[in-house]
Amino acid sequence: MKKAIFWLLILGILAYSGFQFAKPYFRYLAFQSDAKEIARTAIESEEKVKDRVFERAMELKIPIGRADLEVTRKENVLRIKTSWFEVVDIFGVYKKTLTFTVDTMG
Repeated sequence: MKKAIFWLLILGILAYSGFQFAKPYFRYLAFQSDAKEIARTAIESEEKVKDRVFERAMELKIPIGRADLEVTRKENVLRIKTSWFEVVDIFGVYKKTLTFTVDTMG
């Protein structure tokens, strides 16, 4: 019985840790996909695109400021670039800083 409880506890800790790491990666992948789609379909000015991208970042709770977004257009190719980091804390025992970079052209 003690062995089963021990393994259930280990399994619970592993599941919790996996979930804590999955959240930032999900936000990163969703934001990267959205930024790529916005870059491909945008016909408005760079400032309006920057507003759309920043609004999406806030919806996904990505810790960036509007000044951290770089939106440029060169020869009808729109480029969206930004980066941020998130700290994953597992019960205060283990901390890992994850760095994410989005650099997409459309």
